[in-house]
Amino acid sequence: MTGISLKNVTKAYDKNEVIKDYDLVIPEGDVHYITGPSGSGKTTLLRLIAGLEKPDKGSIEGVPERIGMVFQEDRLVETLSAVENVYLVLSRKDADRKVIKEHLLMVGLSKDQLDNPVSTFSGGMKRRVAVVRAMMSDSELVLLDEPFSGLDEDTKTLVTDYIMKQKKGRTLMIATH
Repeated sequence: MTGISLKNVTKAYDKNEVIKDYDLVIPEGDVHYITGPSGSGKTTLLRLIAGLEKPDKGSIEGVPERIGMVFQEDRLVETLSAVENVYLVLSRKDADRKVIKEHLLMVGLSKDQLDNPVSTFSGGMKRRVAVVRAMMSDSELVLLDEPFSGLDEDTKTLVTDYIMKQKKGRTLMIATH
């Protein structure tokens, strides 16, 4: 079996067990949705898989080296433009500003916004930049934590279509309410 395997994973903060004895197998190339209310451990699970946190117990195996991620907070460089924020994660061979602009247009940003600092963007616009940045990264696994927050229904559909078109055989894990 190739893919990601979590066995008996437990993670607590102080005495609050957020994840307890959790088992999961995600086949390579699969799209896996993690749903649940706030505080149910969705973000913690993604952070464990990304290696940003360590489990208190259990094991996580099969995680690829190259990971793209959309965090709950967008983590954009506010003084840079949308194009420059995406450019930061690309290798030289993929760093074509024209292609970056095409991707940003695919998620509904307008041409006249692409070179503006993202500090001038709404939350939904920033979210779309973060999604494009993760999907354009040279990654084998993409972790998306609440990628649709701040988006209206039409934009959510547009971004969902974009994510699926850019999947390209990669494993996707999407945490959402």
